[in-house]
Amino acid sequence: MIEQASPASSPLVPRDAFPLLTARDIAYLDSAASAQKPKAVLDRMRQFYETSYANIHRAVYPLSEAATEAYESARARVARFLKAPSADSIVFTRNATEAVNLVAHAFGSRFKSGEHILVTTLEHHANIVPWQLLCDRQGLDLMPAPIDVNGDLALEAFDRLLERKPKLVAVTAASNALGTRTPIKEIIARAHRAGAAVLVDGAQAAPHFAIDVTDWDCDFLVFTGHKLYGPDGIGVLYGKPALLASMPPWQGGGDMIRTVSFAGTEYADPPQRFEAGTPPIGPAVGLAAAIDFIEAIGWDRIEAHDRALTRYALDRLAEIRGIRPVGTPRARIGIVSFTVDGVHPHDAGSLLGERGVCVRTGHHCAQPLMDHLGLPGTVRASFGVHNDTGDIDRLADALVAARQILAR
Repeated sequence: MIEQASPASSPLVPRDAFPLLTARDIAYLDSAASAQKPKAVLDRMRQFYETSYANIHRAVYPLSEAATEAYESARARVARFLKAPSADSIVFTRNATEAVNLVAHAFGSRFKSGEHILVTTLEHHANIVPWQLLCDRQGLDLMPAPIDVNGDLALEAFDRLLERKPKLVAVTAASNALGTRTPIKEIIARAHRAGAAVLVDGAQAAPHFAIDVTDWDCDFLVFTGHKLYGPDGIGVLYGKPALLASMPPWQGGGDMIRTVSFAGTEYADPPQRFEAGTPPIGPAVGLAAAIDFIEAIGWDRIEAHDRALTRYALDRLAEIRGIRPVGTPRARIGIVSFTVDGVHPHDAGSLLGERGVCVRTGHHCAQPLMDHLGLPGTVRASFGVHNDTGDIDRLADALVAARQILAR
């Protein structure tokens, strides 16, 4: 047995901080899909719904005013989390996917036939399909930037595509399939020099390292609550204030207007312009609690824990015959993807699940990447603050047992 990496030999946060992990005997290695919810987040949401809930913004009775204050305080908390210039640059959506679609419809409406959008081979479908739909609507050209053999973005090829002057670059800060951390600040600077706006998919980055939209100078950034130990049903769009102010509404309805008449409608300023209907009030409160939870741990500790768990996992997997890791990027978050010789990823995942090991299998909503790699999919173990080397030992033991079963 290899020596355990000390920063990961115990979890950053005890398992009993997560009610579901206390109730079930599992190794939960699927945080990249959805993170489990700590008691602190669940308690804050329960408190809000039991004591402070009402619809917001338009009523003047005290309960509604308190709910409005909680919701707008959550917006301000997200702005601080992203180091955004103001709370008005934060739009709440249902998830990161909806946030990308909002930009594709509202910002993308200004693009003209024959212009280009640049994405990368690393992208999640949520950062590909909305741009394909936009290209179909408006006669645009979608250009994929390649990756190298390690799973890193091929920057020279990226630069050559920038010479075609794309109107927008849509790029992930961290790959959900390989764990690759892209050199996001450098990518943004190169794109801006080419005259392109940049949308960053921060869904995987948000739980693993600090985001600074001001320092990065991105034009848009999206992330989602459910991967950040917060509730589902809420996502975030950050946009530079001037860009948001220049964009037309995407959806129409209540609360995104200033005045309405049959002669015409005057729209509210951002961010309200982009939050038609009753917003995710309780989930916003829960997201603010999740941000408090993650930042209290500390980014240096989270990144060290990621590195130690990843290193330990790769070492343990190397001990098992027929296990082949996929991707060796220069920098990565706590994600390890691999294949099992002669075994479809779904079959491997089912056998692991029977042993209480929760991993994700398949193409991970990254089919173009899997096609590039020549794979039907992978088995993906992704790490959270509650994981330790014991969870990885359980994964390794389950893989050995699964291979013995399949060899019979």
